[in-house]
Amino acid sequence: MLLAVDTSTAQVGLALYDGAQVLGEMTWTTRQHHTTELAPALSGLLARSGNTMDMVSALGVAIGPGSFTSLRVGLSLVKGIALAKHIPVIGISTMDIIATAQPAGKYPLVTVIQAGRKRIAFSWYKSIKNEWQVQGEVGSGTVDELADQIESPTYVAGELSSEDRSRLARKRVNVLLASPVHCVRRPAILAELAWARWQKNEVDDAASLAPVYLHVAGTPIP
Repeated sequence: MLLAVDTSTAQVGLALYDGAQVLGEMTWTTRQHHTTELAPALSGLLARSGNTMDMVSALGVAIGPGSFTSLRVGLSLVKGIALAKHIPVIGISTMDIIATAQPAGKYPLVTVIQAGRKRIAFSWYKSIKNEWQVQGEVGSGTVDELADQIESPTYVAGELSSEDRSRLARKRVNVLLASPVHCVRRPAILAELAWARWQKNEVDDAASLAPVYLHVAGTPIP
């Protein structure tokens, strides 16, 4: 069984997955209480699904981009478990989790997460052989700055406030907004991506696995 942990932003998620089914999954929005909420949430998920940590044989973790404080909490928990139990850990891009949830199509995709201070971080994807492949580095800016970059029909999915959605819909007819339901980062998707890599023995070194932080003006976002 694989345990997946995503604390990239205020959207937090946990999932238990065995390759055939999702044994348990939960997501919630925290108000910067990642440290105090994560461990109790994990205990509750294990109890409700009838599983224990002794049954966990691998770990998947979202490595960002995301905020400095929240990513640090998730990585610390996962690294501690991996090193104590001597089990493999697989780091997965936070943007890939969002992208994988979207149906592949002929138009490009932009995935979005909140970066604080009225800014967002975003990644561009292209559908290649019916799978989303990231194109280039993670960008950042305002919603309006992202809208200015969209010059042809483009899917947009991820952490978007009601104001963000209104601004994108108003400024560009080319913006094809994913529904809010498909914009939540599902930890089960993180688990499936990590499971696939685990089966190929594409695992990471727990001690050296590092998160990808978001920065504004050279300062890590807290």
